[in-house]
Amino acid sequence: MDELLQRRLAELDDVRKKVLLGGGQTRIDKHHQQGKLTARERIDLLLDPDSFLEINMLAAHAVDMPSDGLVCGSGTVNGRQIFIYSQDRTVRGGSVGVEHGYKMYKTVERALEMRVPLIGLHDSPGARLPNSDELEWLGQRKRSIFSNISEKHGGAVFFPNTLSSGIIPQISAIVGTCGGISVYSPALNDFVYMVDNISHMFITGPMVVKMVTGEDISMDALGGAEVHAQKTGNCDFRMPDEKTLYTEIRRLLSFLPKNCDEKPPAYPSKDDPNRMCTELNEIVPTTPNKPFDMHLVIESIADNGDFLEVKKEFAGEIIVGFGRMDGKTVGFVANQPMVKAGSLTVDSSDKQARFIRFCDCFNIPLIMLVDTPAYMPGSDQEHSGIIRHGAKVLYALCEATVPRIVMVLRKAYGGGNLGMGVLPGLGSDLVLYWPIMETGILGADQSVMLLYGRDPNFNTPGWLNRKLEEYRETYANPIYDVSSNIHVEEIVAPAESRRYLIRALQMLAGKKTYRPKKRHGNIPL
Repeated sequence: MDELLQRRLAELDDVRKKVLLGGGQTRIDKHHQQGKLTARERIDLLLDPDSFLEINMLAAHAVDMPSDGLVCGSGTVNGRQIFIYSQDRTVRGGSVGVEHGYKMYKTVERALEMRVPLIGLHDSPGARLPNSDELEWLGQRKRSIFSNISEKHGGAVFFPNTLSSGIIPQISAIVGTCGGISVYSPALNDFVYMVDNISHMFITGPMVVKMVTGEDISMDALGGAEVHAQKTGNCDFRMPDEKTLYTEIRRLLSFLPKNCDEKPPAYPSKDDPNRMCTELNEIVPTTPNKPFDMHLVIESIADNGDFLEVKKEFAGEIIVGFGRMDGKTVGFVANQPMVKAGSLTVDSSDKQARFIRFCDCFNIPLIMLVDTPAYMPGSDQEHSGIIRHGAKVLYALCEATVPRIVMVLRKAYGGGNLGMGVLPGLGSDLVLYWPIMETGILGADQSVMLLYGRDPNFNTPGWLNRKLEEYRETYANPIYDVSSNIHVEEIVAPAESRRYLIRALQMLAGKKTYRPKKRHGNIPL
């Protein structure tokens, strides 16, 4: 072997070994002591074994910043290609420098070019502040801090994120304390994961908050996983530890297509598509105002009871998530009578509209399970903008072109018929009723009280109950209603729900809808 080649190969080997250690063993040990994995360990846990192809591994190694604090490249999850980047906290604290930002930007671009999912593992305080030597160098040359960056940098990664939106799935995991740049990119992604005790997201941290406002608050209370899962809705999935997180990301990807031009992968199902769900006869009480857990209904009709709920802890009055019917991915949107009686609210509207739009982007049929008394009344909701937020749901429903089946289980009153796509003209393909459901501007009890409250016989024993029974058997009887309401396609027995839905989805599988060409709509944000 030539002496120069031999020397260079040895040098390359030494450099690679150094880069693989990131900021060094001491910092790695400190990282582990905090209960966190390193950037490379995270990638290894998420991807299929030996599938990772790293890009720009040697960036910035000559200035003692291995990979400039960002490990990026491509690999596979369950044999399907993805692009990934993982921020390395052991190198300059994971801060976003020039090469770091460029690599992040290019990873998003490459995912878009290859039309495959993007996954970002975030552990960074945001933009990198120059150290004293760098500031002195810039000062001597009278140069701006931003003088040596291209258009493709960490502060502009939002541009390819936005271009990719609706074309490829984008998933972020917050696996450290993140601020500034490192929270805006995840906020533009489709799904955000966080981990208890180690994940934090905020624009300004507790120290700045105290300096500016005087408020003394901890990192967990300001922007921890629980806060974002339950209060802000920024977190879609809250995990107990990092290892569970990567397992769950792999699970989520199994429900999703690689891009907007493909359908999600179908898996052979061992759950009989003709299976009867007799348990539904007991799960859902016939009394309209008696609560029940809608999760049990979803688990009854989905393949093997497998349901991946999104934003589980936020706006619990609506349930959204992914399941399979006869091996094919569907998106469930369902009212939850256990929380606020299943009323539609400001927060549930945001949650519902965003999920509907995601499913529409990626060819995922929607099943709407309806049991709602309509929009939550009160000044709190009105002053929080329920009109504007509710309009987001109407926009999402009318914009969506994927197959959509609405099944009303027990009740749909007033605006609930709008917000859950029950009324004709909103783009739902099939509207189905259970035989126990009732619908109208108001519920049967309220309607009878309004109509007959001043009747002279109102206080006669048994009179009101007879009127209520008459009303229910005519105006609130779906079997009567469907005779003249041609927009309701069928009354389905609860036990036959799974069987009917699967057959209906098969019928709608080839649906094509064309809309007027335009730049884009203007959703009421």
